Formats: sequence, structure tokens, C-alpha cells
Amino acid sequence: MIPSVLPTYSRLPLSFVSGEGSWLVEADGRRFLDMGAGIAVNALGHAAPELVEVLTAQAKKLWHVSNLYTIPEQERLAAKLVELTFADTVFFTNSGTEAAELAIKMARKYHYAKDAPREQIIAMQGAFHGRSTGAIAMAGGDKMVKGFGPLMPGFEHLPFGDIEAMKAAISQDTAAVIVEPIQGEGGIRVLPDAFLRELRALCDAAGALLIFDEVQCGMGRTGRLFAHEYAGVAPDIMMSAKGIGGGFPLGAVLAREDAAAGMTAGTHGSTYGGNPLGCAIGAAVVDIVSDPAFLVEINRKAGLLRQGLEGLVASHPDVFESVRGTGLMIGLKCRVAPADVVAAAQAEELLTVPAADNVVRLLPALNIPDGDIAEAVARLDRAAGALAGDTAASA
Repeated sequence: MIPSVLPTYSRLPLSFVSGEGSWLVEADGRRFLDMGAGIAVNALGHAAPELVEVLTAQAKKLWHVSNLYTIPEQERLAAKLVELTFADTVFFTNSGTEAAELAIKMARKYHYAKDAPREQIIAMQGAFHGRSTGAIAMAGGDKMVKGFGPLMPGFEHLPFGDIEAMKAAISQDTAAVIVEPIQGEGGIRVLPDAFLRELRALCDAAGALLIFDEVQCGMGRTGRLFAHEYAGVAPDIMMSAKGIGGGFPLGAVLAREDAAAGMTAGTHGSTYGGNPLGCAIGAAVVDIVSDPAFLVEINRKAGLLRQGLEGLVASHPDVFESVRGTGLMIGLKCRVAPADVVAAAQAEELLTVPAADNVVRLLPALNIPDGDIAEAVARLDRAAGALAGDTAASA
């Protein structure tokens, strides 16, 4: 029998009916501690009161009008992002994938508008930029692209963090370089600050644009509003999504004025992007997350979580190898299959997210209470103990 929902996901047998903060309630009444936050989306947890209030108020006024008209909520959110970042202008989308598509168009149009067309966009192996045909071509890798050809041309993929390869590849034909300051799906792999600084210099020297994909690592996730701030460099174009909507579908492309100069009237559009409802919620998220005191708390909570996880690595060396990541974007490098860790945690009513490179991701709500952090570590401890016992029993 063909399922009514296209079976592109191997879904867990869990159906959640409600949520509050870092907790989700299953249809059978069980309460799960959510350390995935919808894959880094629910930045303020489930049913955050501040966001429910904004959503309800805006829903009673106006949901959608289309971009044929001026949208005050959109302009307010754009102004906030411009004030807080390197950007001069913002385009709103509904997702990170849509943001990737615009980033590709904007980078190539930039050079075309200068009467010096360039096509090549250099990306990094292990990257994830979305699921559209352009986004998978940009990320590369057989798992992403197999069976979907012919792919959009013009992309080159270099080894992760290899600055020498970047030096050899970037040229006067390069339109742009795109990297995630921290790869999420790729296994919480952090690009060193020195790499990002040198990459900025290489792009400048070649006249190429630098694009940062901060869909997963941005919006406070690392303890800075955006992860690239640690390196003290800024991109020309940046993709944002996931946490910026706090659970509501919202994405954005932020850009310098010069980088966006080719995107004139009629060159891009979106029916739903930047709708009043999404932008009202996004503005509330940005107000909360950009507060310096809130960012300080993220780093404090990250320290607690990391300390607990380092203890797990020491206690369960047969299960865990190391802890990686920044802020509340944490990866547990495993010595066993990540799927086994996810399943063992699920048995303890704890939700985690698998990633590449034998990593399990922990991406909790940015305002997760200290007590929930301690509970998450305790449940992971029990899960690891069960795995270690299974391993010993089968030896």
C-alpha cells in the first residue's frame, strides 16, 4: 500500500501532541526531553510564551498580503538584522533551502552586472545547503545528488578546512566561496577562526564573494548572534533560517549593498517569503536572542552541558570518543553507530539528532533550564551504560 505521506523520511514511531519548553508529550502520555529542538529550529523551546503572544496578536490582524505591497513587519525585521550585522539589505524566504537558491543567484548576478560574468562557486565537502537541485549541486556528495542529474553546473568541492586547496582553487574565475562556519549535518565540524580570516583575504584578492551558510549555526546557537563573529570577519552574503523563526517557517538572505546590487526589481521573488505573521515572530526571536545578557547565558549553559558531556566521554570510553562544537551546537563523536546512541537515548525518553562523521548532535533550546541540562546528561549516561552492556554481552 502506498503511504499517503511521501516516504522520504525513515520516521521514528513517535507522535508528539504538545510541547512546553524543552519537553515534548507523546500521544501515549510519555514526556521526552528534547535535545534536538526540531534540528536547531525551536530556539526558545516549544510553545514559547513570548512567541505565542506575538503569533496570536499578529494572527488576529494579518497573515499574508504578498510582496506586491510594503509589509511593515518585514521592514521592521530587516532593519533589526541590518542594525545587528554586517548587512545592508535582507530578503526573506521560508527556509534555508530557499536562502541557498538566492545566494547562488545573487553571487552570479553580482559579476554579471559588472559585465564580468563568473560561474564557479567553491564549496566544501561534507556541507549541507538544502534539498533543492541547486542546493544539492552546491553541497555535492553521492548521497545528496545520486539520481537527480543533470545537476546545476559550476560548483567545485574542496576538502573540509583545507586552506591550501582553497588557495589553489580560488581564481579570477571564482564567483563565490560558500562555507558553513560550523558544519551541522556534516558532524559539528568547526572551521578555525584563522581559516575564515584567510579565506576572507583570498576572496578579496580574487574579487570573489564570500558566502556564509549560518542556517544551523546562526541566531545565537554558538553563543554569538552569528558564528562568524568569533573570527572577526564578515561575509558578503549570509544565509539564515531555522532558529530565526523560533519554530515558524522563516529564512533570510543578508547581504552587503554591493554584493546585492545585481538583484534589481524582477530578478527574484517569493509568494510567502516575508509574510507579516512570520516576520512578526522573527522580530520577537531576534529581540530576545540578540540581547547580550541572553547570549552570555547561552555560553554559561553551554559550559554546563559540555562539562557533563566530557564526563560521559571519560565514563564511557567504549561508547563516546570526544565532544566537539561551540555554544549549544554540540556533537558527541561516537565509537559506536550514532543510530544506536539515538535509539538508546530514545529509550530513556531523550531526543537527539544523528549527523555524519559518527556524530550525535545536541541542539537544545537556547534557554534550556540548568535542571534540564543535568537531566539530559543523566539520561545519556544511562543510555551509554545500556549500550556498553550490550557491547560487553555480545563480545
